[in-house]
Amino acid sequence: MQIEILQLTEGAKNAKGTTVVIDVFRAFSTACYLFAAGAARIFPVEQIEEALQLKKQIPDAILLGERSEKKVEGFDFGNSPTHVASLDFKGASIIMTTSSGTKGLMNATSADEILTGSFVNAGAIIRYLKSRNPENVSLVCMGYEGERPTQEDTFLAEYIKAVLMGKSTDFQRMKEVLRTGDGARLLDPANQAWSPAQDFDLCLDLDRFDFLIRLTEEAGVKVLQVTKVN
Repeated sequence: MQIEILQLTEGAKNAKGTTVVIDVFRAFSTACYLFAAGAARIFPVEQIEEALQLKKQIPDAILLGERSEKKVEGFDFGNSPTHVASLDFKGASIIMTTSSGTKGLMNATSADEILTGSFVNAGAIIRYLKSRNPENVSLVCMGYEGERPTQEDTFLAEYIKAVLMGKSTDFQRMKEVLRTGDGARLLDPANQAWSPAQDFDLCLDLDRFDFLIRLTEEAGVKVLQVTKVN
């Protein structure tokens, strides 16, 4: 298994083999909480206009998205796990567009298979990769808006790679670095309306979920769905 860590939108474009598109703060953590709350499927799109167009085709779908971390005007939800974790989304279809995560999914056009990456289901991702043992694994860190690397996404890529290679990791150290580093923006009182402080801990609740999220296709439309991993 050849494991490569790639960065940002350009990294997504260069990804090959089984590809994990990583967005810890917060898209693919939020996605896990949505599925845990009963969502049936998530339709990821890159542009706000695409989301609105898809909403016309799926009128009962829930619109979820952010730009510059703030909820898109007119959408039902922003990109906060705090705002969705305690709600009931049983059977719901979600249309999601974010500044980093969904952009990465749409740009990984050379990948054989695409998974989403977050700490909350890191163990499931690792078990899946071990069981499949693909020749090439690309770990794509989407960073901030796909343009600037962030500690949290790079830490997750390093964590997954280390475990797959049988090396030691120190997740608690990573968490403490993030508390005063790139994760501090989630704890800033000025950002609480769209980025509650609880998001920090919800996104870093290691191995909370035992499923992974795969990008598939449904009637010609890209869709994220859950695969349980033992």
